[in-house]
Amino acid sequence: MYILDDESNKKLSCITIILTRNEIQQMLGYAKQLLESSPPSDHYHLSSEDYQKEITLCVYEPENISDFHPRIQKLIIDDE
Repeated sequence: MYILDDESNKKLSCITIILTRNEIQQMLGYAKQLLESSPPSDHYHLSSEDYQKEITLCVYEPENISDFHPRIQKLIIDDE
């Protein structure tokens, strides 16, 4: 698991995510689509109603690291 703060470009170790029921349903739907998608580098954005907050949900496999933005690749490599 890798958690990146997009604003500071720094990794995080522990976060709390507080969602509405609707947002949880959306996230579950996105997670299911990620598991069933090909190629596995797809991602989804779950945004708050006012678009001021966002969670990006990705699926990661070691063999698809090159499909990610260089800062994501660095996060993964530096954390190994």
